Amino acid sequence: MLMEFFDTYVRAYHPYKNGAWCYEDGCIYRGLECLHRATGDPLWSDHLARLVDARMEGGPVLSGYDPNEYNIDNVLPGRALLYLHEITGKPVYLDAAALLARQLSTHPRTRSGVYWHKLRYPWQVWLDGLYMGAPFQVGYGLRTGDEALVADALAQVGTALDMTHVPETGLYAHAVDEARKQPWADPETGHSRAHWARALGWLAMALVDIAELVGPQRFAPLCGRTVSLLERIDALRQPDGLWLQVIDRPDLAGNYEESSASAMFIYALLRAKALGLWNGAPNGLLERLTAQALRPTPSGGVEFAEICEVAGLGRFGDRFRDGSAEYYLSERRVADDAKGVGPLMMAVAADLELVQSRPAMRASR
Repeated sequence: MLMEFFDTYVRAYHPYKNGAWCYEDGCIYRGLECLHRATGDPLWSDHLARLVDARMEGGPVLSGYDPNEYNIDNVLPGRALLYLHEITGKPVYLDAAALLARQLSTHPRTRSGVYWHKLRYPWQVWLDGLYMGAPFQVGYGLRTGDEALVADALAQVGTALDMTHVPETGLYAHAVDEARKQPWADPETGHSRAHWARALGWLAMALVDIAELVGPQRFAPLCGRTVSLLERIDALRQPDGLWLQVIDRPDLAGNYEESSASAMFIYALLRAKALGLWNGAPNGLLERLTAQALRPTPSGGVEFAEICEVAGLGRFGDRFRDGSAEYYLSERRVADDAKGVGPLMMAVAADLELVQSRPAMRASR
């Protein structure tokens, strides 16, 4: 049923931002990449190429992409370019990826050396930005033989973890303002106030993806913190098997089990299991998510429900997003958003790969 859902979803998929190059589409691209890696079925690579090719205008030019925005979110879809170059050998994909690498070469950084989240968010590091930028930079560095890019990405992630760590909770703040000027930031730590689950989902996925890309030796400086974070995330799983929108506040009235973050955590835990970074029991994680969050529609299909549409910090339109727990609960919930369906694809792929590897894992013991 899941594969049919994904195929139907992608066949009907419309670009998230009217065709402009964006991270939301990148979530679907990444899901398709993972499904192709796990199954070898050309259905998924064909879908990926169709969607990505429609955003490329030759030259190379990426539709609606403006490097001068210095928006780290726009880098995420570049991972699809690297994968399509890997499986097709077509130079056009690597040429297009070079546009994103060029943005990173001049992207503004905090005094501590980490990319700003966006030009309009000065001196700020957000956990989502680590997923948007670092795995692409590592992958591009490995593909082009630029070891300095790999080393820089690893150093930035380590520094960002230092900047965002909250010792009292064992988790990481959604964002930190190095300048201590934002109204949402704690004047002493610079941290945002509450732990939004999806922000931690982006972080967990970034860490396991980087671990897979660089191997255990190069990942060693980040290994301990990754293991600790995954153990903490596992401990915060609710009795029903999912995770709360404000992950560490089961006491909070109106808190709810949020599907996109749950899919991200399941992907991260399953991938971490395969990499030896998590010793927990993976059985049933995916099944509990789909049992609760996949719901029938009046047309006879299914939808992936209970997804927080978007959340952020600071002024957006006529709203000020203060980063409180209550704020995260106020954001709209939707179904079938790319930020949920993409990670669900990834979780399904990780589960397939783990199942396929179990006989080899048992034989090696």
